Amino acid sequence: MKTITIVGTQWGDEGKGKLTDILAAEADLVVRYQGGNNAGHTIVFGGRKYALHLIPSGVFHPNTKNVLAPGMVIDPIALADEIKKLELAGVDTSNVVVSDRSHVVLAPHIALDEAIENARADKVGTTGKGIGPAYALKATRTGIRMVDFIDEAQFKTALIAHLSVVNPMLKAFGAQAQSAERIVRDTAEARKVIAKRVKNASVLINQALENKKRVLFEGAQGTMLCLDHGTYPYVTSSSPTAAGVPLGAGVPPQAIKTVLGITKAYTTRVGEGHLPTEIKGELADDIRTRGNEFGTTTGRPRRVGWLDAVVLKHAKRISGITHLAVMLLDVLRGVHPLTICVGYRLNGEIIDWIPASAQDLARCEPVTITMNGFDEPLEGIERFEDLPKNAQAYVNKVAELTGTKVAFVSVGPDRNQTLRLIDNLWEENNG
Repeated sequence: MKTITIVGTQWGDEGKGKLTDILAAEADLVVRYQGGNNAGHTIVFGGRKYALHLIPSGVFHPNTKNVLAPGMVIDPIALADEIKKLELAGVDTSNVVVSDRSHVVLAPHIALDEAIENARADKVGTTGKGIGPAYALKATRTGIRMVDFIDEAQFKTALIAHLSVVNPMLKAFGAQAQSAERIVRDTAEARKVIAKRVKNASVLINQALENKKRVLFEGAQGTMLCLDHGTYPYVTSSSPTAAGVPLGAGVPPQAIKTVLGITKAYTTRVGEGHLPTEIKGELADDIRTRGNEFGTTTGRPRRVGWLDAVVLKHAKRISGITHLAVMLLDVLRGVHPLTICVGYRLNGEIIDWIPASAQDLARCEPVTITMNGFDEPLEGIERFEDLPKNAQAYVNKVAELTGTKVAFVSVGPDRNQTLRLIDNLWEENNG
């Protein structure tokens, strides 16, 4: 098996889309295995910027098949809109496949998402895309799957039963009940766009593995937003870790070989919850502006912090990360000194792990080291050895602190502004 799994090591927005785009050019399949349009990837190449929310980043490579796997929850209207926008931009989307077992996000899920968030005394910071309710209703065995959605008669029958559960919930939160007839009507155009793409994704992926094809598994969000291993309750509703791949994609655990952890050279977080290394004031504003730290999906400004090695080691342990990609190194140009968190001080003790309690995490004080910054521009640099010495030292320190080899370093937004430290990552751990 030749597989690479891409995992966010922080709170999402690490630059996974760029690495997926690069590796997708070498892959036969790119598989998005969890989440929905609550996540977003921005791809920049050829002077153009593309924002993706559901479709894997491999869509820009005609010879690469892109799979929305069973573990996803998919808003069909959003998916159809994304397909149309790509096609209007001249991107061929005939290589996009949708799993028949993926669950569908509909208007009542979005309404319920908003109603629940409004009722909370302590806001979670949901994107309001209906993802949480869709996963929750999937777990209660009242969800609607894509195989039902694409058949109008079957969809209407399933939807009436679904609304018999959801509408009382909406009313309990003071929200308006939803109409099955209106939902069927409003999704009719999306059904036409999607129906021809719906297939048994697990069979397709496993056939590729058996035939020694290169398969890239693409996660959304980041490890610290994992429902089980993130900073609960300020998390997403699925697992973006490598452990989520077998279940979400329908492949055996043995398929997980090389795991590439994507990390920014600093840390960001959108929404609520503690950020132990958070930076405030002018420096945070400067990094936010230079790094364009605004959510692809929501447009919300991201909170900014120093790089946190405790978080990276947590991600490595949970996902079995074998390699790292250090992204947005260029954004730190001119920052003096550079700071890295190497531990937390909690109740007088220094720890190097993430507390389960949100209250304990909020009491953690970062234990940091400082390093010399760099002022030289990184544009045009093509080899790691040509980076400023202090920039090299910073990347090497990340590798040392995590005990993980660095495979890529990003020195600018374009796909070509990425230094490759390992020639063929497909051969690493995949022998």
